[in-house]
Amino acid sequence: MGNDHYKKISKFISLVLRHNPDAAGISLDDHGWADVKELIQGVNETGRALDLETLKEIVRTNDKKRFSFNEDGTKIRANQGHSIQVDVELKQAVPPDVLYHGTATRFLGSILNAKEGLRAGSRLYVHLSKDYGTAVKVGMRHGVPAVLKVDAKRMMKEGYTFYLSENGVWLVEKVPVKYLERALEPEEPKAEP
Repeated sequence: MGNDHYKKISKFISLVLRHNPDAAGISLDDHGWADVKELIQGVNETGRALDLETLKEIVRTNDKKRFSFNEDGTKIRANQGHSIQVDVELKQAVPPDVLYHGTATRFLGSILNAKEGLRAGSRLYVHLSKDYGTAVKVGMRHGVPAVLKVDAKRMMKEGYTFYLSENGVWLVEKVPVKYLERALEPEEPKAEP
């Protein structure tokens, strides 16, 4: 099967496991897990071709590590990014002092001029990354990229709770504007003479 097929199936599985299990006629448990056999059958019933080997390959090769199998491989779930209420058993964690959020330049004004700052929108959490480069890639998906620097150290000190997803994405319920500033491209370290 071609790379294009994997991409299309992966996007559909993402839709099913993060936003709309009904799209494949399945249900998720309270922790976001779907039965693997039911998922495969449900995807096939929509006219898309999926078998266990293809599903394993999608999970193994997904560059964003979006999905996980349970220990015995009978269940699968999305690691984060849900718009439906599930408890993916996120681990509370102490973030690095600074985190980054990728967006598009066209959204900067509304984010920085709003009292709310960053809100989860249709998702359950605001997604943050530990490095500038990842934030740029995220921003590129929405247009001309812009990166916001988040004072995670101060937020933590002032009572905000951070979670770290299985695939390394930092999550928080919101980021008020007072913890945000526009991040410019970090300088490359100068080589020693």
